[in-house]
Amino acid sequence: MNIKELDPESSPQAAFGARLRRLREERGWSQEELGSRMGYSGTHLSSVETGRKMPTLRLARRADAALGTGDSFEREWRSMRQGALLEGFPEYVEHEARAAEIRLYEVGVIPGLLQTPEYATVITESAVKRGAITTEQAHERLTVIAERQAALVRASPPLIFVVLDEGCIRRPIGGTAVMQDQLARLVEFAEQPNTVLQIAPFDMGIRRPLSLPVTVLTMPDRSLMSYAESAQRGHLDREIASVLPMLTTYHQLQAEAPSQAESVAVINQARKGTP
Repeated sequence: MNIKELDPESSPQAAFGARLRRLREERGWSQEELGSRMGYSGTHLSSVETGRKMPTLRLARRADAALGTGDSFEREWRSMRQGALLEGFPEYVEHEARAAEIRLYEVGVIPGLLQTPEYATVITESAVKRGAITTEQAHERLTVIAERQAALVRASPPLIFVVLDEGCIRRPIGGTAVMQDQLARLVEFAEQPNTVLQIAPFDMGIRRPLSLPVTVLTMPDRSLMSYAESAQRGHLDREIASVLPMLTTYHQLQAEAPSQAESVAVINQARKGTP
C-alpha cells in the first residue's frame, strides 16, 4: 500500500497509523529513528503506519513514551480493540492475564486459551465469510488469542481448570488435520503441572449444573470475579454475592465430570475416530 493513498477515515487501524506518521514527521524523525526509540524496526513501523499491520498494546505504549503523548495512543488502541472484540471482553482479558486461578466451562467450541492457531483461524475466517467481522478484526482476534496464551506462560503461571462439554471435541472445525492437532493440543494441556482438564459427557444429562459457558477468576489477592457473554456483550461480575454461588456451581460440575485421566482417554478415542 502506498502511504500517500492511506485514508485515515477508512478504519480505526488506518487512523492510528496516519496519526503515528504525522507525529513522527512533525518531529523530523525517520521511521528508523522512531523505531529505534521504540524498540522496533523501521520496516515494522512502516507496516503500522500504512495499516498493513495491527498495532499491539506494547507498541501503543512505546509510541506514547517516545512521542510524549501521555496515554493517547494506548487509549486509541483500546478503543480500536473494542471494535474488533465483544464489548466487555478486553477488560476481562486484562484481569485474566493477572489471575492466580482460572476456571472455565465451554460449550460447543474449544476456548481461546486452548486453541491451536489453525483452529482459531478457521473460526475467524468463517466469521469473515458470514460478514460478522472484517478481515482486520479477524486478524486482531487472532492476535488477542496469541497474546492471551503467551500471558499465561510466566514465572508463576496460574492454575487453570477447564471443563469442556463433549460437543467441543466432537464438533468438527476445519478438516481432519485441524481437529487432530487441536485434540493433541488438549492432551498436551492436560499434561501441564498447573492444569486440570475434564470432559463433561453428553450422558451427564441433568447432573450437569451449568448449561452456558462461564469463567471464574481468582485474583492474586484471592478476590473473585466471573465472566459470561451474551450475543451482544461480555459481562464481568465482581459482586461476591453472585460470583461465589457461580464458583460453588463450578465445583459441583467438576465433581460430577469424569476425572482428567478418564477425560484424556475420551479425547484420545476421539483422535482415533472412535465413539
